[in-house]
Amino acid sequence: MNDADSVGRPAVTVVLPAWNSAATLRVALESIRWQTLESWELLVMDDGSSDDTVAVARSIEDGRISVHADGRHAGLATRLNQAIDLARGRFLARMDADDLAYPERLRTQMAFLDSHPDVDLVASRALAFRGDGAVTGLLPYRADHAAICAKPWSGIPMPHPTWFGRIEWFRRFRYAVPDALRAEDQELLIRARFDSRYAACPEILLGYRQGTYSLSRMLKGRVGRLRAVSRHALAAGRPLELLAATSVTLGKAMMDVVLAVPGCESLFLQRTRALPTDRELQRWESLWRRLNPA
Repeated sequence: MNDADSVGRPAVTVVLPAWNSAATLRVALESIRWQTLESWELLVMDDGSSDDTVAVARSIEDGRISVHADGRHAGLATRLNQAIDLARGRFLARMDADDLAYPERLRTQMAFLDSHPDVDLVASRALAFRGDGAVTGLLPYRADHAAICAKPWSGIPMPHPTWFGRIEWFRRFRYAVPDALRAEDQELLIRARFDSRYAACPEILLGYRQGTYSLSRMLKGRVGRLRAVSRHALAAGRPLELLAATSVTLGKAMMDVVLAVPGCESLFLQRTRALPTDRELQRWESLWRRLNPA
């Protein structure tokens, strides 16, 4: 398996949208620079940051990294579609400005797609952590397309920053504009699921930064997902799916309000109920120390 093709085309385009991410961006970029797969390009898509995000990105001297900044705040979906158009790799990987990629992430996911030609998009397991590196658990995980898409009205468990797919798939489906606010990934997954094949690697390949609980962000995400499910359920003549989505969304929204009560934030973290093994914790601690030296 060659990392790059004969004309020097990178195997993977990593797309990293950023908005006011100066505090976390450097370690996110370094985690890509330390990949065991060397044939990649990284597109930093700034979305009109008002802090030092662009300066931090441009301060890293690596010819594989390019920074795209026009000073406008255009939204996540627009920036992702711009990156899809710019991508030179035969695969595209998503990355967020506050997360950490394990060193073997790109190589592992590329090998998975090379050995599974029927799969269009592969995610991975992800370990959730707080700002100080403390582990809170593992994000929900399903392995194959049937399990991943079993309950679209309740959410499709493919963490967005773990996505790794064939560039043709991204160019076929693209992200919806205007954005499905805080549900851009779910809208795309729901829309494409009948004409695509999803999967997830069993390995933990990403550290997902768990931010502080925000009721407004949670509710916006719920509404965005409900709109996406509703639109596609109605178009496909699936009224029961719409009913299920509405019921689940209302139930989760009620729980969101409860979690906003002071002292209840710990309940929010229980959504990452699965706990990593001791070996997985050791791997994470080693990665954290490497990226955050004392």
